[in-house]
Amino acid sequence: MTRQMLFGRYLVEKGLITMEAVISARLLQRRSNRMIGCLAQDRDWLTEHEIYRILVIQEETQEKFGDIAVTYHYLTQGQVDALLGEQKEAYMYFGEALIALGVITPEELKKQLKEFRGSQGNA
Repeated sequence: MTRQMLFGRYLVEKGLITMEAVISARLLQRRSNRMIGCLAQDRDWLTEHEIYRILVIQEETQEKFGDIAVTYHYLTQGQVDALLGEQKEAYMYFGEALIALGVITPEELKKQLKEFRGSQGNA
């Protein structure tokens, strides 16, 4: 069984970006990609205490945050769907973070993604 290489490591090994750029892009993603609990708290749908309760249950059960929130009647399925839609709409991918940081151009990203996907298919 071969291990798939992450795109960031691929770009580093090709000499196109630095490991520092990978870290910066991942940090930007982390700041930009908000968790469903935070989005619910922003809407006053969940309190901080309720979020922590759900997270404790999630740690024990490995269930999805939204599923737990619905099961324990913290949120409705409609609310979870709305939050997931908001989360998906605002999601920043790794390549988008690299572009936002000025590390790579959109054209180079597209080219490298195509090469990377080809190389992973042959791994």
